[in-house]
Amino acid sequence: MLSKNTINFIRSLKDKKTRQQEMLFTAEGTKSVIELCHASKISVKGVFATKDWLEEYASEIPKNIELNDASNKELEQISSLKTHQNVLMVAKIPDSNIDKIAFDDGLNLIIDTVQDPGNLGTIIRIADWYGIKNVVCSLACADAYNSKTIQASMASIARVNVLYTDLNDFLSKHKLPVYGAVMDGENLKNIKLQIPAFLLIGNEGKGISTELKKYITHAITIAKVGEAESLNAAIATAIICDRMTFN
Repeated sequence: MLSKNTINFIRSLKDKKTRQQEMLFTAEGTKSVIELCHASKISVKGVFATKDWLEEYASEIPKNIELNDASNKELEQISSLKTHQNVLMVAKIPDSNIDKIAFDDGLNLIIDTVQDPGNLGTIIRIADWYGIKNVVCSLACADAYNSKTIQASMASIARVNVLYTDLNDFLSKHKLPVYGAVMDGENLKNIKLQIPAFLLIGNEGKGISTELKKYITHAITIAKVGEAESLNAAIATAIICDRMTFN
């Protein structure tokens, strides 16, 4: 049984400001929880699960992590999902210092004002799939530790550096090629790619911010055949990453 204080504290982590103050986040679902519990980058503070879940999966959780028996009602109270997943964990947000990250080894993603948490989580998962270690986000992007972002990333958050900074300042200091995904760029298939590089992806509706376009050294586009107006930001990221990492 969870105390009222514990329930209220975990519920408070739904708020971005509280997450940042406490440097804690939550994750839900069997796959994500088990994977994150084994990730060297993630420090887990506790796992909260139903008795049935613990009977089935407790052996897959490292011995040093505290396991807490929670009722269905308690999980409903602390879950960020419409239907709880029988297990929730609380973990420390990794301390990522952008000044200590090397960007000259492979492809790095630059994400400009992608505000949908599901899109950002999917982009983090795509980065993990293609072995991309760094995702640099504008300050106006969705929070990487929002529960919806975590859910969409499917534990990839543990293997990718997700960093937040002023992109104008960041790009002015780094001199790698910048491939900007725009509607009127050169066909991606015709580009001779240079790696290491930055891939700049813009907002879901407005594209890349005007102030950042000056840093684009290669304007690229995914050739359109049909009549769709645009592509989802995460889908576009996946298509371009596939081309750039397997060129």
